[in-house]
Amino acid sequence: MSSIAFFPYEFSQGTEIINELSGQLQLTKYGDEDLIKETASHFHCQEDPLRTLLTDKTSVFNQFTLKKEKAINMFRQILVKKLSTGDKYLFFGYHSLLIPLKITEVLTVLVTGNREERVQQAQAEGFSVKEALKRIRQEDSKAYSWSDFLYKKEAFDSSLYDIIIPHNGQNLKEIVNQITSFYRKTSVLRSADSLQAIKDMLSAAEVEQKLLENGHALTVTCQGGSVDLKVHKTVFNFDKLTADLTSLISDIAGVKDIKASKAIDYSDSIYRQQKFELPSKVLFVDDEQEFVQTVSQRLISRDVGTYGVYNGEDALELLKEDRPDVMVLDLKMPGMHGVEVLHRTKKQYPEIEIIILTGHGDLEDEKECMSLGAFAYMNKPVDIEELSAAINAANKSHQQKSA
Repeated sequence: MSSIAFFPYEFSQGTEIINELSGQLQLTKYGDEDLIKETASHFHCQEDPLRTLLTDKTSVFNQFTLKKEKAINMFRQILVKKLSTGDKYLFFGYHSLLIPLKITEVLTVLVTGNREERVQQAQAEGFSVKEALKRIRQEDSKAYSWSDFLYKKEAFDSSLYDIIIPHNGQNLKEIVNQITSFYRKTSVLRSADSLQAIKDMLSAAEVEQKLLENGHALTVTCQGGSVDLKVHKTVFNFDKLTADLTSLISDIAGVKDIKASKAIDYSDSIYRQQKFELPSKVLFVDDEQEFVQTVSQRLISRDVGTYGVYNGEDALELLKEDRPDVMVLDLKMPGMHGVEVLHRTKKQYPEIEIIILTGHGDLEDEKECMSLGAFAYMNKPVDIEELSAAINAANKSHQQKSA
């Protein structure tokens, strides 16, 4: 028996695709609201807080309360129960990303469309272009926040899905046919490995619950009774922490051996070796502060040094005293428009390469920006690797100009 986990983007015909798939393949639809209701009932808690923790951005106080981690743990426990029944489900919504790809009997699918296609779909649903763009930006931001919290990846990262299907002008029937074709492959049928992956998911959830109850937020993975704990934050006495964690979870049924290790992002000190051949002076200008901070962190992890400001006026003020090699610039911000920032910057400091990164521009905006000397024009949401590559290319261009 096989199921599908479907993560639809806003205005990507998600509802229609879900209805078609569930009808053709006789799958029981199971959405975020179903999960919230079942979780609230099982754990005797309120629905509204669960809904907020699932779909809204993470609270700044979450690092102290661990409420989001606890809610996700409860969601995982409910999902394991659904998966263990062997029934055929069509999981859709944010929670679809909680199902590990190792559970191969569940086909994890993302359907996306470019901005123009999504706006057209929104108009067909009665939205104006302005309303559609606003809604797309808001929903994409939520999706990004969710996947970032779970995996430190963008919601459209290919590693999170078995298949990604772009609209590319395809109609509903063509998209559904692609999904059903993949679904019928033997790779998504129930197997011994898939059954073990479900058991491992349950073990990991039980271990994680015990740790969270005692104030420990770690990445937990299990494989056949072996538990791997990844520690992300600097710890003064790592051996003592390992002993404490082992003592907490060693009596959980099915746990055979426990290993604690430092995650890739773990740091023993604030020292960080700079690689001078990579961009180190990138100015990020965007009024969406959380977006700037999140993307900046991603770029820094790729040895791209960034500094963020949140409006055009502050950007131009900074340029009076310090000049970046590359600027990543949003177009539509409160106060000064990005085009004006581009114009003034290139007029005064032509050596600075400017990449336009916007969720609001159109073809005319792109033409105007490129005519004013922009190095590249990119649309949100953007793949971090593509942005990183563009920054590297812009940095090389700057270095050549400055040589």
